[in-house]
Amino acid sequence: MAKVVSFIMAIITALVAFISCGKRPGLGEGESTTVPSVSVTEFVSEPESKTDPEEESSKEEQPVSSILTLKISGQEVPVTWEDNESVAALSQLSSGGITVSMSKYGGFEQVGSLGTSLPRNDKQTTTSYGDIVLYQGNQIVIFYGSNSWSYTRLGHINLTQNEMSELLSNSDVEINLKYE
Repeated sequence: MAKVVSFIMAIITALVAFISCGKRPGLGEGESTTVPSVSVTEFVSEPESKTDPEEESSKEEQPVSSILTLKISGQEVPVTWEDNESVAALSQLSSGGITVSMSKYGGFEQVGSLGTSLPRNDKQTTTSYGDIVLYQGNQIVIFYGSNSWSYTRLGHINLTQNEMSELLSNSDVEINLKYE
């Protein structure tokens, strides 16, 4: 290892000597320039940290993890959210908390208007109980049964079919979404 360091230092020293004695491109005949003296230790010292102190403080201020929570009629339910731009937009919309009035439809789903349109990537989908989808970009749908249509997937509620049916099949419900 010592031989490698010595070799590198010798090359750097020779390079510095060569540069200081040679003619620099762009200078006219007889013109000279002063090449700053360079210490060999500058080349073998550890690099300085490139971290900006302001970036470090802003990283510390950010929450460790943010989650989008869903409550159905006041009961928080466990959800696995998709990783897509629709969920990102829904999270942003829910940063202050939103409430959506849902209505039973077709005996297998609850539907509610978000009051705004979100980005969508509709695909022909066969849903099952617990699925949360975006319909026509501005309506959220939660299934306690199954349907086939063109939707954008948002997530899935991790409850049994009986639990989903108990939550959604008896009457219209209200959902609360909050991103914190």
